Amino acid sequence: MTILRVALDGPLDGLFDYLPPEPLPALELKPGLRLLVPFGRGRRLGILVGLTAESDQPPERLRRVEQVLDGHPLLAPRDLDFLHWASAYYQHPLGEVIFSALPARLRAPEALLEMDMPGVRLSAAGRALAPEDLSRAPRQRELLELLRAAPEGLALHQLRERLGESGAALRGLRAKALIEDCRLASGEHLAPVAPAAEGPALNPEQATAVAAVLESRASFRAFLLDGVTGSGKTEVYIRLIAEMLAAGRQTLLLVPEIGLTPQLRERLRARLPAVQVVLHSALNASERERGWQRAASGEAGVVLGTRSAVFTPLPHLGLILVDEEHDASLKQQEGFRYSARDLAVRRAQLAGCPVLLGSATPALETLHNARLGRYAWLCLPQRAGGASAPSIRLLDIRAQPLRAGLSPVLREAMHEQLAAGNQVLLFLNRRGYAPLFTCHACGWVGSCPHCDRRLTLHLGERRLWCHHCGWSARLPERCPGCGSEELRMIGRGTERLEDELGALFPDVAVARIDRDSTRRKGELARLLDGVRRGETGILLGTQMLAKGHDFPGVTLVGVLDLDQMLYASDFRAPERAAQLMVQVAGRAGRAERPGRVVLQTRHPEHPLLQSLLAHGYSGFAEAALAEREAAGLPPFSYLALARAEAPEAETAMAFLRAAREQAEALGEPRLAVFGPVPAPLERRAGRHRAQLLLQCADRLLMQRLLARWRAALARLKGGKGLRWSLDVDPQDML
Repeated sequence: MTILRVALDGPLDGLFDYLPPEPLPALELKPGLRLLVPFGRGRRLGILVGLTAESDQPPERLRRVEQVLDGHPLLAPRDLDFLHWASAYYQHPLGEVIFSALPARLRAPEALLEMDMPGVRLSAAGRALAPEDLSRAPRQRELLELLRAAPEGLALHQLRERLGESGAALRGLRAKALIEDCRLASGEHLAPVAPAAEGPALNPEQATAVAAVLESRASFRAFLLDGVTGSGKTEVYIRLIAEMLAAGRQTLLLVPEIGLTPQLRERLRARLPAVQVVLHSALNASERERGWQRAASGEAGVVLGTRSAVFTPLPHLGLILVDEEHDASLKQQEGFRYSARDLAVRRAQLAGCPVLLGSATPALETLHNARLGRYAWLCLPQRAGGASAPSIRLLDIRAQPLRAGLSPVLREAMHEQLAAGNQVLLFLNRRGYAPLFTCHACGWVGSCPHCDRRLTLHLGERRLWCHHCGWSARLPERCPGCGSEELRMIGRGTERLEDELGALFPDVAVARIDRDSTRRKGELARLLDGVRRGETGILLGTQMLAKGHDFPGVTLVGVLDLDQMLYASDFRAPERAAQLMVQVAGRAGRAERPGRVVLQTRHPEHPLLQSLLAHGYSGFAEAALAEREAAGLPPFSYLALARAEAPEAETAMAFLRAAREQAEALGEPRLAVFGPVPAPLERRAGRHRAQLLLQCADRLLMQRLLARWRAALARLKGGKGLRWSLDVDPQDML
């Protein structure tokens, strides 16, 4: 008897046994196929993970698979092995882990998409038209020139990636019969933005890094590429990818933010001839699935994506690159809580290929692995092209007359740089108009009714928003508490600063880049293109700007509200503040233009600031690692965080008290248990939250204990509305 072992999509532990469908499908039943199976009174989607001849269930209780949905396995055995490992390490149900690795459409009983896609190309009239004939329609002219570079046509999604929303321009060209619709087969059809060209000559450190990775191309080895901002890490990536393509191997390049993909993709396209796909959550379901299929078929030589791309099937995987490896965005914080960086290392190990982790401010865990020799440590200590490091000034703004949050020194420096034709970047890590909206008469403060947090004023929308649960309310005309009209906005976000800069620098174009201003598809790429073309004088934004962007025209960086980063309860807060400051400062000065950085603070004596100024990030990291070791904190121990939430606070706390008893019943003296305690953000979206922390100095022992503990937690009875989760290697204690 052949029995199919099936993982079901859902929070269900273990595998489920089924009999093959009747009649048997023509294709061979292999692991990696999606199946539709009966479950309880309904049906569920599952994936075949193995075949066996025996079952723990009596034969008469086994039910048959209803339908095999795929003509070939979507996941290879090596992919399934990787997902099995991820499920075990992060203590998450295997079915949910496997289905999280599939595109959204394939998590439902849908057939694979056909690989041709809608597109447009120039008509005969369009090919004959001179671009200057469209001088009065610049958007149409831009589209026409793009299509002229791709005679076979471009997919609609590719046009949106390059130009943002272009519906009106497309309609205009269609009305003039200058374009026609077409269907494009699988593959990329966008010509490089510039002819493929040789890159700059590598400096000795870059050449050493490339050679070291290539020396290990046939086996697993982990590397840390520790390079100062502007040191040419991307050029190292490009050279390594080119070598992989020449050998017929695929490369997976992970980045922490969607905003980093347009610039990186353009650089790759200009230099590399291979089919490249981008995978991230801003794509629609069809775009993402087609990219996933091109990667899984081996057609795509380069896959560029955010954290979930680490699960993409790649039959010819030869290299994994993780850019900005320190970034907290590489850790998934909901549902299946995994670290894409750590999974990238494990995937490379299973695939027998090298993995390179790049950063100007490596995570302390990564530095620790490099110090122990687990990772080969490659350093790029100099900026590429002979550029000098920016000068950094710590500016005490106590008793200074501020305008728009800018000190006189910073305002004067901005005027100087703008007059010289340079660009200025201002960093303010707070979006919205004002973080506090209050009544001057009675003291009422706008607070979220569902969270323990204040509401942020978004003046453009005339609404108060909670940045934690998303609840919003219309801006009141009078105080809800006393009816007074003495309503005041206190503090400053990026939206307010943008308005104020317009008054201070009326002749200078300002580009604001934050989550609000880039909500529309293609808007981020449009804004960044404007900055690089020199159309923008002042670039203003949140931490979206701090990661990996190259702004050659920026010669001055101002950090406006540094102090909010210095004081936080999380033990990782100093590390993240140091990384953010160094990354932001690194946006100043590239190539032949020297850079300046002004850090405004009311606490210039703060030890973190003094350490960074005196010793740089490496000196800070050495001191921070010594502190972590003395305190027994990661990377010198390992953590797991159990979270519980419920409509009533006592329900969550009671569950975690029982969970603590189960942890102590394991009888392991090397396991420390802390809590339960209310979460730092105790109430969010109307639910009360609490947490329990486990700590152990031995990773393997921790894993064995967690497996037993999780099984015990699954047997505990929870109260009404209780939800709980387990976060292994947590990065956020909120």
